[in-house]
Amino acid sequence: MTPRLVDVALPLPLFRAFTYAVPDGLRNAVTAGTRVVVPFRQRTAIGVVLGESNGESLGTAVAKPILDAPDALPAFRPDLLAVGRWMADYYVSPVGLVLRAALPAAMGRARRADPPLRTQRVLRIAQPLDTLMQRDAVFARAPQQRALYELLETLGGQSTVAHLVERLGCSEAVVRGLVKRGVAAVVQEPVDRDPFVSRAAPPPAAVTPSDAQRGAIAALRSGAPGATFLLHGITGSGKTLVYLEFLRHVLHDRRQSAIVLVPEIALTPQTVDRFRAVFGDLVAVLHSGLSDGERYDAWRALQRGDKRIAIGARSAVFAPLENLGAIVVDEEHEATYKQGEAPRYHAREVAIVRAREAGAVVVLGSATPSLESWANAQSGKYHLLSLPARVGGGALPKVNIVDLRHEAGAGAPAAVQALRRILSAPLEAALHDRLARGEQSLLLLNRRGFANFVTCPDGHVVACPNCAISLTYHRTPERLICHYCQHTEALEASCRECGAENLKQRGVGTQQVERLLNERFPTARVARMDVDTTSGKWAHTEILDRVGRGEVDILLGTQMIAKGLDFPNVTLVGVIDADIGINLPDFRASERTFQLLSQVAGRAGRGPKGGEVFIQTRTPTHHAVQCAVEHDYLRFVGEELPAREDPPYPPTLRLANLVISGLDELAVADCAQQAAVWLAPRLEALGGDLTMVGPAPCPIERIKGRWRWHLALKAARPAALTRLMRAFLTRFELPAAHEMRVTFDRDPVALL
Repeated sequence: MTPRLVDVALPLPLFRAFTYAVPDGLRNAVTAGTRVVVPFRQRTAIGVVLGESNGESLGTAVAKPILDAPDALPAFRPDLLAVGRWMADYYVSPVGLVLRAALPAAMGRARRADPPLRTQRVLRIAQPLDTLMQRDAVFARAPQQRALYELLETLGGQSTVAHLVERLGCSEAVVRGLVKRGVAAVVQEPVDRDPFVSRAAPPPAAVTPSDAQRGAIAALRSGAPGATFLLHGITGSGKTLVYLEFLRHVLHDRRQSAIVLVPEIALTPQTVDRFRAVFGDLVAVLHSGLSDGERYDAWRALQRGDKRIAIGARSAVFAPLENLGAIVVDEEHEATYKQGEAPRYHAREVAIVRAREAGAVVVLGSATPSLESWANAQSGKYHLLSLPARVGGGALPKVNIVDLRHEAGAGAPAAVQALRRILSAPLEAALHDRLARGEQSLLLLNRRGFANFVTCPDGHVVACPNCAISLTYHRTPERLICHYCQHTEALEASCRECGAENLKQRGVGTQQVERLLNERFPTARVARMDVDTTSGKWAHTEILDRVGRGEVDILLGTQMIAKGLDFPNVTLVGVIDADIGINLPDFRASERTFQLLSQVAGRAGRGPKGGEVFIQTRTPTHHAVQCAVEHDYLRFVGEELPAREDPPYPPTLRLANLVISGLDELAVADCAQQAAVWLAPRLEALGGDLTMVGPAPCPIERIKGRWRWHLALKAARPAALTRLMRAFLTRFELPAAHEMRVTFDRDPVALL
């Protein structure tokens, strides 16, 4: 009897599948999309069955048998398997790596049992020390323990030991010392498999849609299978209500399922609360902030149909839902939807392809749509829906520009000038006013740490030994850290280059602003929300819940606070430095700045009290700033799109970034030149459909010890770029020395 043969994709950097035989005992268990255990060389591996095989790739070899099929149901339904194949082709990535990225981490190994429950060590404050005298007495000879104690206070009184040690640089010895003094305790806390186990579902809000919302809901309900809608609604216009009412139709009337994507984990709690209020236990969450067990359980519940709405960050686009009826991509313009490692997919584009394969409707929502989506809506590829007014007739907040160039006069004392570079007089007065009225304020600074860099009088900057970037000074706990490779080191008393001892901290980060706020507003309750304070489990949720309960007067944070948050008592928004990122050597710099400013401005005045915004800048006439002040997206598009035509950049054409990296600077430069020589005649053969810019060093030319050069490829037709890159990645020979690598990033969100 001729054995049944199937092609299996393995998670290997190879553009091919492997043929295996299906044993009689597994004949009914193995179909396309099934996860299987197979022998590979001297070990076993987990792969995914792509389909039946004719055995041609075997030649004279005999196919090895599949060892096991550990799952009761296929891991990939037909529509999702087709999406994986499309991703492998479009992003020129091995299909085995693509499919592996679509599965929970817990499914990387063959297992029949669920991942076991886990516990984690949590350090909690056990004894409050309310006065400086108490702290001086307890920590007289233990400054590191005092710093850790005060750090715990900023984290809400507790944190996992792993977060303190691995992410914040504390030592186990300091943790033990704090416990020995009796002011803190370590407890074993279970890692819940149900992320909602301690969070009650809120009651549904009774809201009547506006005329514009009803029109959008009706259009979505009548949308053809596979259709894509761009929902352009100003901040506060009620896009979430449109999502909810459309999904109510999808789930209850059509008996289908849905996916809701959010760009930040920070947005997940509020989004989940709103959807659970309507759909209850039908909602499951998929994102990296959950434990492996929680994600595995949520994934299985979605696969079985016990849960019918998947909410999460970009990887939730792969949720194993049957009968998919809708995919919502909220804040569709956000760069966080782009995966930074292979396969470098964009969740928005994957969502559109998945909806096409499943016959679902896609809703792309944003107050500041990406120029690519806007161009697609204008050309008729997407259906444009508009929500031009805030719900309830509310007005957009008044936006004030503060020109930092003139905020502190040249004759002012140095301390006053330093203060006004961070906190202008108008913004400080507005903060005092909100505190007096019992209202809340939100401050944005898109830089974490205390100071951007440390320098000596001769201009030597303390740089990362692994990356071409300065080290950022963090004060709590005190250390210098690279935000690219996470290298950390102590702050030295003198300059390594010249021996000078008068080292200065330059630039401003969220830690420094937090310290200033506590000094200027001693009675205010200040919370900081950045990577350093939100790496722990549920940290985002805990901070935002405190804001919602009115326990925070001033919320300071990076870009994670700029979008999606809805707190009616936030009546003031301040942008500490609007110029961060505006002059980066990247074609999207102005677009990102406009989107960030517009989004954060929209957090103010979402309740009946109204709101006000202060934008501090040194470039008040820049069109990104001016358009954000006027809440004028159409004007911004009108000024920005022509700049993308000459020289041409997306959405005028398609773009890809080819990066060559290695351990030797000269060897990398030489390899990049060789790549350009290899590509040049093939570009000419395509008759102008493809052009090349470069090679040149990347803007950040060294990261994690690897030197980087890149070539930008511009294509009028995406198919030509696909063929060229598949040929290059399979035929171009990298030098064996210096650990050379090549990375292909299609539709990059940045060229850094």
